[in-house]
Parts: sequence; structure tokens; C-alpha cells
Amino acid sequence: MKAQERDHLLALLMRRFEQNADRHKGVTWANVLARIDASAAALKALARMEASGGEPDVIGQDKATGQIIFCDCAAESPLGRRSLCYDGEALNARKENKPPGSAVQMAADMGVELLSEEQYRMLQQLGEFDTKTSSWIATPEDVRSLGGALFSDRRYGRVFTYHNGAQSYYAARGFRALLRV
Repeated sequence: MKAQERDHLLALLMRRFEQNADRHKGVTWANVLARIDASAAALKALARMEASGGEPDVIGQDKATGQIIFCDCAAESPLGRRSLCYDGEALNARKENKPPGSAVQMAADMGVELLSEEQYRMLQQLGEFDTKTSSWIATPEDVRSLGGALFSDRRYGRVFTYHNGAQSYYAARGFRALLRV
């Protein structure tokens, strides 16, 4: 990443961090910056989260490890990560009308994780997300082994988790990323 791009991304992240202090009480920007500066992979992942429409922000810090936790805080599922089936197995199983990829593979390529159901519900305590879209979430193996995958959204003032065939994809369904730095 060029120095100018790095500086622009860090300024954007700092502005978002300062504007949304309620998302990360007790975390300082100096600590966040030190963690990012120590990890070229984290900076690259944050750039990919931002470029795909995620609007990453700090949502906490792991008390045990000290890791800073970033998550996509865009109001809706990131536009650059929609119309994907759940994983590579589902993508390979599609015979017709294949989507451009899978959520699991794109997350791996970006160096991030899909949110678990618990993490998704915790994010929803920080604001109202996915009121018009939905997001794939990490699916337990017992569900995935039966051909399904989980997704979540917020409707009617509540957070819902649903199931769908892992091969399905929709223009309004993407995934939210989690990054530990």
C-alpha cells in the first residue's frame, strides 16, 4: 500500500473511531494505531473491508489478549460483498447461474472472519444494522453438513437468524467481517 493510501485509510478510520466512541468505550486511538502499525496484514484487511463498503470500526478489545476488534459497521450488508453463496462447496455444487464467489472464500481472501451468531447479536447492540439487507454468518458444522447455512438481519426491531440452502444467493445478502488486530 502506498504511503498516501495508508494515510488516507488511517485518517478515515480515526474519524470513524472518534465519531462513534460509544462503540468502543475504554479503547484509545493510540492503542488502535499501534496495533495496526504492527501488522501489515491488518492494514491490508482493513483496506479491503473499506473498499468493499464495510465501513470498519473498532467495536471492542479482547480483555484476555489485548486484541482490538474491528467489525463492518455499514448500515447495510456491504455492497461489494453481496450476491455470494455461503462457501466453496456450495459454489461448486451450483450447476447453473453461479454467483461470482462465496462468502467464506471472500472472507479468507480478505484476511477476515464471518461473524458468529453471537458476534452478530453483539454488533446489533451497538446500532441497527441490516434493516433492508441480510448477512451470512458463520454456520455450525451440524447445519452445514445438512446443506444449510445461516444468515441474520434486523426486522421489526428484532434480530433474526434464519437458514437457507448454502447454494442460495441474493442481491441483498452479503456478509459482515470481523478482524482481530
